Amino acid sequence: MIQTNNIPDYTSLARALVELFGSSVKIVQTDRVSGGDINKAYALTLNTGDKIFMKANAKENAAFFTAEAAGLNAIKSTKAISTPEILCTGTDDGEDVGYSFLLLKFIKSGGKKADYWETLGTELVAMHKADTGDFIKRSGGRDDKSTDKSNSPADGRFGFFQDNFVGARAQKNTPSSSWIDFFRDYRLAPQFRDADSYFSSEDRKKITKLLDHLDHFLIEPDYPSLLHGDLWSGNVMCGPDGKAMLIDPACYVGNREADIAMTELFGGFPGKFYEAYKKAAPLEPGYEERRDLYNLYQLLNHLNIFGSGYLGPVLSIVSEYV
Repeated sequence: MIQTNNIPDYTSLARALVELFGSSVKIVQTDRVSGGDINKAYALTLNTGDKIFMKANAKENAAFFTAEAAGLNAIKSTKAISTPEILCTGTDDGEDVGYSFLLLKFIKSGGKKADYWETLGTELVAMHKADTGDFIKRSGGRDDKSTDKSNSPADGRFGFFQDNFVGARAQKNTPSSSWIDFFRDYRLAPQFRDADSYFSSEDRKKITKLLDHLDHFLIEPDYPSLLHGDLWSGNVMCGPDGKAMLIDPACYVGNREADIAMTELFGGFPGKFYEAYKKAAPLEPGYEERRDLYNLYQLLNHLNIFGSGYLGPVLSIVSEYV
């Protein structure tokens, strides 16, 4: 067993279950769970009476799950907002084909409390105000064996201690002392490069101008914040206590405006959520003028994953600023 960020990682599902639940453990029922287009998901019922949630993917995609677990662990460590309990990550050779997995405690949703959205707003503020120093420092373990310079010692306030994923795509989190530099170099620029075939020569001129003058539009935050990183309504669920829980993170340390902008991109968050958030921590003046730039990253990611249906919104935002 390998320890990465205090999250156990096993070389077989059977070994994981024995270590977690005892030598007599058996899976008595497996139910496929709907939702998500990257991983397969299952509810596993054990003879111990326990029920666990398992995500599975190809063995070579184990990094999806170690990254997700690290993000959930980071959110949990702020003691601000709930996340599912992490049991372990791992890989298994399987009978026919190998696979990787993430095991979480199964969450049975309760009815939403009357102040569900207001509580989410104030708890998100608490997460955004939590100390972020430990989220930048790169810890020991298998992730540090990479020769990638992004695994070098931290140099700055923004980034994360390891790279991760937003949706199905890799997300670089190399530490930076400037939020604007970080957002340009590790968010917008890589997405624009990967989507280059969609753009005309005139589009590329606008994109270059935007990236070169990003400091005309974005601001450095008063303090760095741990971000969920993919905060749309599908990544918020109601827990058994009737309060919101955050799932499927793409965590990094950045400007909290990026999380709030994402909540507005696809909708689903009511006015009472924003009222509670802004009452506890007002946003900096001009946020509405910066919002589309933050969501440009998410739309570019969708363009690179799902195709040309997102080209129009991407080009519209680029033209809005240059």
